[in-house]
Amino acid sequence: MSYVKKRPAYGVLLFGAGAVALSVYFTFAAVQGDYGVFHRIQIQAEVEVLKGELETISGEVRVMKNKTHRLSDEYLDLDLLDEQARTVLGLVRSNEIVVR
Repeated sequence: MSYVKKRPAYGVLLFGAGAVALSVYFTFAAVQGDYGVFHRIQIQAEVEVLKGELETISGEVRVMKNKTHRLSDEYLDLDLLDEQARTVLGLVRSNEIVVR
């Protein structure tokens, strides 16, 4: 009977270690990477903040458009014109007393 010397299966161990390393890498990338779960949650939070800012700025734009229309040539609001002249130019009527 002949005796066959068995060699250790380094190839199988190396393949198994490589497979484990790749699965750990891809799991980490899926959670922490540029397109991962945590980054997506952060982007969703930023979207909500920016939507709030958009609503605030849209409201300010509506107010400005209303004031612009009220001071235009086709529609002139004399009360708004008087208020703006007092605020911006610092005008005062002759019969008024200014208290600082």
